[in-house]
Amino acid sequence: MKCHEVDYKIIGHDMQMVEVELDPQETVIAEAGAMTYMEEDISFEAKMGDGSEPDQGFMGKLFSAGKRVVSGESLFMTHFTNTGMGKKHVSFASPFPGSIIAINMAQYGNGILCQKDAFLAAALGTKIDITFNRKLGAGFFGGEGFILERLHGDGMAFIHAGGTVVKKELNNETLRLDTGCLVAFSEGIDYNIEMTKGLKSMFFGGEGLFLATLRGTGTVWIQSLPFSRLADRVLQNAPSGGGNDQGEG
Repeated sequence: MKCHEVDYKIIGHDMQMVEVELDPQETVIAEAGAMTYMEEDISFEAKMGDGSEPDQGFMGKLFSAGKRVVSGESLFMTHFTNTGMGKKHVSFASPFPGSIIAINMAQYGNGILCQKDAFLAAALGTKIDITFNRKLGAGFFGGEGFILERLHGDGMAFIHAGGTVVKKELNNETLRLDTGCLVAFSEGIDYNIEMTKGLKSMFFGGEGLFLATLRGTGTVWIQSLPFSRLADRVLQNAPSGGGNDQGEG
């Protein structure tokens, strides 16, 4: 199924949203709860599946949705369609501070892989599948990197990342990074989790026991502030105890 050709605009700097422009009968799909606002004549419906295979059948949709549930994602995706006569707009935002990355998948071999929480929205026709890293190291120790989402299609997809986004182009090269800092990478890049070398670096280096290693030729998107790192720092500095901070009077 060929993806719908949607136009878009990224709004903001540090806490971005993406506004998608839909022609009549065009549709964009999104994670549940990602919508910020929509104009008149935009209809929306929660559906099981991404709609990329209309003839998939109930059992096929149930199997695909089941994989999403196992990975912690919602069973349903929301489909937004312009049912009016003119161009209409619907916008989506990330659930935490950061940046939105717009990716024309036709430029990347019609497919990318991303962290399971990174997907935000995409043009109808995009196939969204859950893939489990089959390598032993990544499977047992990868943390965020164990479960990935594969986006496949020839249209626009939007993923979100924490903090600043860096785009790296690999040319038969190797890149190592914190497992949580990986946002997405194009297909054709070999991905694995490798243990930190040296006992001192492993236990006192502060970078964790394992690093994500990407090898090959393609594109990698990196985030400077994974949500897991932000949440850990907030919890570390949260006040403890059940005291009442209000004065007695």
